[in-house]
Amino acid sequence: MGSLNSLLNIATEALQAEQVALNATGANVANQNTAGYTREVVNFQSIDSVSLSGTSFGSGVTATETSLRDRVLDQQVEQQTQVQGQSAAVVSALEQVENVFGLSSSSTSASSTTLGTDMNTFFSALSALTANPSDTSTRQSVISAASALAGDFNSASSQITAISSSLDQRVVSDVGQVNALTSTIATLNAQIASTSPDADAGTLEDQRQLAITQLSQLVGLDQITTQQNGITLTTGNGAVLVSGGQSFAMTTTEINGTTHVLAGETGQDVTSSLTGGDLGGALQVRDQDLPAYQSSLDQLAYSIGTAVNTQNEAGVDANGNPGAALFSFTNGQTGAAASIQVTTTNTDAIATAGSGEGSAGTTNATALAALSTSDIVGTQTATGFLAAYLSKIGSDASAATTNNTAQQATLTQLTTQQSSLSGVSLDQEASNLTQYQRSYQAASQVFTIVDSLMASAINLGVETAVT
Repeated sequence: MGSLNSLLNIATEALQAEQVALNATGANVANQNTAGYTREVVNFQSIDSVSLSGTSFGSGVTATETSLRDRVLDQQVEQQTQVQGQSAAVVSALEQVENVFGLSSSSTSASSTTLGTDMNTFFSALSALTANPSDTSTRQSVISAASALAGDFNSASSQITAISSSLDQRVVSDVGQVNALTSTIATLNAQIASTSPDADAGTLEDQRQLAITQLSQLVGLDQITTQQNGITLTTGNGAVLVSGGQSFAMTTTEINGTTHVLAGETGQDVTSSLTGGDLGGALQVRDQDLPAYQSSLDQLAYSIGTAVNTQNEAGVDANGNPGAALFSFTNGQTGAAASIQVTTTNTDAIATAGSGEGSAGTTNATALAALSTSDIVGTQTATGFLAAYLSKIGSDASAATTNNTAQQATLTQLTTQQSSLSGVSLDQEASNLTQYQRSYQAASQVFTIVDSLMASAINLGVETAVT
């Protein structure tokens, strides 16, 4: 009887083990399209044998389910997601800057842009004055071209400011999404600690890993595994976002009209040190690239305006009066592109004559025309400076695109490895299902035979309908 009981127990354990395996296979098939789901595998382990009177008796098998994940690979995917997220955000913002000037991947020529064309038109109009300084229509062309050029500077500056403002709003939006995800991760940390502090937590860990990956798309993270199967998340400079079952929300505040990000238990300003993800990319372009582009645009506008003003003031206008400034600015070079304006609509204000020449002179008109080939922006001509400026924007955008393509390729490679390890293969599950089904049938057959033998033993071999 002892042997039959042992065999019955073994069959029972086998049935239970195969049921676990079938359940795992069913869960895998059901969740093949579930985002973040990690394939479950079954580990079969023999139960320790029992020795009675010198004879060893097997005790069957047990089966446990384990999610097939590689934590090192998962963290590599998260880190690469952060890098790719930042590069994608940079590309998106720099493409908007290219659009401001009408640049494209195939053309960064200054002459093909509105600003470049209108600058050339303005200098051409000044040059035309040398041939006929008294002609009203020629003088009007100068005023019109100057107004168009000032308008181009105003428009470009306004659009760059608008991009900066949109990035401000993007920062606020990203912070809101970060807070929602860190709250979710903290909640999952608490659930995992209470249900599976020392072992794989299955779908709870899948949900947490998915949330961390989504968080990595938004901001750069450092991750630390803690006790009770928990995870602590910090920003790159150490500001805590999640610790155990508690999350620490990021906040935003306005400082001098710019959105700053505060994080950690004490709410430290982490704006300048945040990298990674969409948030890091938005801050990089807003705080580094756009101010540089805006400053160069201001320098160009101010240099052209002050050079023309200085030269016009050195001449005599059509009424015989000393020339006056043709352009005005609000605060000098700072904000010059946004504030540059033409001071007059009076064509007589253009000082084409030199001192002592009379209003019909052309000395100053020649000097005004010469500004187009003079180094009036530092050591460069205005057209040369604009060409270099637009080339810089184009090359920055091109480099960002190339970098993003490379980062995306690396991320794709890592996620492919991750999917190969942890993703569900229906072919593999179909094979497993057949194997576990046959094992289950075999175990049930053993159970049936033992049941029959036990009935015969109980009835002393007498055939009976009672089992």
